[in-house]
Amino acid sequence: MAVTSKPESILGSPLEPTGLRMKRFLGALPTWVLWLVVVVWTIPTLGLFVSSFRPVDEIQKSGWWTALWRPDFTLDNYNDILFKTTGGRDALWESFLNSLAIAVPATVIPVLVAAFAAYAFAWMDFRFKNWIFVGIVSLMALPNQMAFVPLLRLFRDGASWTLPLTDITLKIIPSLSAVQGTSVSVWLVHTAFGLPLAIFLLHNFMSTLPKDIIEAARIDGASHFVIFYRLILPLSRPALAAFAVFQFLWTWNDYLVALIFLQPGQDTPLTIALVNLVGERGSNFQLRFSAAFVSMSLPLLVFFSLQKHFVRGLLAGSVKG
Repeated sequence: MAVTSKPESILGSPLEPTGLRMKRFLGALPTWVLWLVVVVWTIPTLGLFVSSFRPVDEIQKSGWWTALWRPDFTLDNYNDILFKTTGGRDALWESFLNSLAIAVPATVIPVLVAAFAAYAFAWMDFRFKNWIFVGIVSLMALPNQMAFVPLLRLFRDGASWTLPLTDITLKIIPSLSAVQGTSVSVWLVHTAFGLPLAIFLLHNFMSTLPKDIIEAARIDGASHFVIFYRLILPLSRPALAAFAVFQFLWTWNDYLVALIFLQPGQDTPLTIALVNLVGERGSNFQLRFSAAFVSMSLPLLVFFSLQKHFVRGLLAGSVKG
């Protein structure tokens, strides 16, 4: 008696890894459906791009789509935001450089620190390793806003501990008032907030690397640093790129941390400059279109440059065998 099997679902078997099931599902969709999603998703960006070149009179009279058959474009909006300093505001190119000076160190520092920590949790043995890892990962559930006041006090006064039943006070962390209100304080805050997720992602990737390679390097006499530098870092480029994209986009688009930890008027990043761009009564609102597109340009360049590594890093560990 012949045994007939049921036709397999486009989602595959529930026992299949998530990455294979998602690949099977996307492969079963018609190409025109995917292109339709891409077009719909791109329409707001296209409208923003077209409006950034339109005069203010045209923006007030008609929608952006009318410029497709009745074009009337100008570069005045970009000239006003990039090079003019009217109204007491800085030129936007200065804020662009300030955001770059904040986002790059705030991305590189947590990536490097988390890579060392993830290697230690994945391939080194020490006491309470699992408990420490769980404690670090659990910090992802802590709202960042709860740490703002303690961090401000830490920068101002440092951290001290008074011994019980005595008047002896031990200075645990010195005062960081020298960096308070500067870009360095924003680097440190973003590093502290980004490390739990970075360690979690990189640990999950590094723990899936072939164990035979690591053991062969140890037999050859390689130290932990040599293994980390020569083997782990090159093999972990997808995961490093994936978190770097996350961290860069977060720090580049951050407004709240920069508003709280930077002194007003000092090293103003793009996010704060965009908020201060429009006057009290909504004047110069047309400048926000071009300013928003300028702020989008670098994140888009970073994402498309690291897109291949970004997708591989997100799917790391979802498919085995």
